[in-house]
Amino acid sequence: MADLQHDLRPIAAIDDLDDLAEPYPDERVTAAPSYEPVPDPDDAPLTRAHAILAAHPVADGYNGLPWALRRLSCYDLELGERTVETDVPRLRGGHVGALFWSLHLPEGFDGDRAVGATLEQLDRAVNIARTCDEGLRLTVTAGQVADARNRGRVAVLLGPAGAPALGDSLGILRQLHLLGLRALTLTGVSWASDAGLTRFGEEVVREMNRLGVIADLSGASEQTLRRVLSLSRAPVLCGRSAARALRPHPVNLSDDLLAELGAAKGLCLVPLSAEQTGPSVRDVADHLDHVRAVAGAQCVGLSGTYDSGSAHPQELVDASCYPRLIAELLRRGWEESDVALLTWGNMQRVLRGADFTARAVQQRREPSTATISELDA
Repeated sequence: MADLQHDLRPIAAIDDLDDLAEPYPDERVTAAPSYEPVPDPDDAPLTRAHAILAAHPVADGYNGLPWALRRLSCYDLELGERTVETDVPRLRGGHVGALFWSLHLPEGFDGDRAVGATLEQLDRAVNIARTCDEGLRLTVTAGQVADARNRGRVAVLLGPAGAPALGDSLGILRQLHLLGLRALTLTGVSWASDAGLTRFGEEVVREMNRLGVIADLSGASEQTLRRVLSLSRAPVLCGRSAARALRPHPVNLSDDLLAELGAAKGLCLVPLSAEQTGPSVRDVADHLDHVRAVAGAQCVGLSGTYDSGSAHPQELVDASCYPRLIAELLRRGWEESDVALLTWGNMQRVLRGADFTARAVQQRREPSTATISELDA
């Protein structure tokens, strides 16, 4: 039976993640060529937005393209595919440098069905990226993400997957990680429920830290969220959460939780979803203003939620529209440094923090052999 004690104590090298806010020398991002027509010079904020995004591209925290493509017998993402909201020309037009591909599970899937469906989506995602290698590149680490961007590719990270994909097995978690899984949403399972984490759930979080799989807490209960924040040695994220104070959606976060997330150096990715943020680009900007004010500039990022079935605010209908949002923020007085954190820097910090923590934990902790029947009996 696994050692149930969390034998790791916070160490300075892990806790001092503020020092990782700037890219390492080999991870710096070079300005990408513009793929959009030159903006109207009379619209100074939009012109400036394109220039900023060329140097600090968008790291999009949630995109459902692999699931959306399952219904198409043929498609061409390199030239453009208007039946979906994401393709290479629009990613380049929106200055997207990286994106997470969600491994969506149909409602009610659990056990072997959930594991099998996740494996099928991993296979589909890998095949999509390989057939689109002029525009996309599969990546795992923060360094690979920056390198892909510098080579003119959009970096693709796999995840989040739903927690049912583990089949309540740490061995399956390790195999999904070997296949490229980078994030896991901690909802929809007995060990991460409204009551919080069970003993097995805590062991899952420890093993995720050891592997470098990032915990996504959007939709998790407050008890689960708070326990993960106190337990995890790596930064966590809320992949699709806006401000509940502005819009009372159940996946949005209260100010108390936003403040706790900021104190833990986590990341709140505000979704471009009309349901969660409102019907206009100004509504999305309101949420970004609010999260930045409550949690801090280093705690806010973006999730396009494109091709996930969500309706999007006006002017933000597909992946090419990010410059319009950044222009709105510039009109509100956002400094370039805060925009750079929002679009790229904060996500790179979380990715590097997860990588750094995994290297440190692997020196002190063997793979866990715990089972749910042992811990939650």
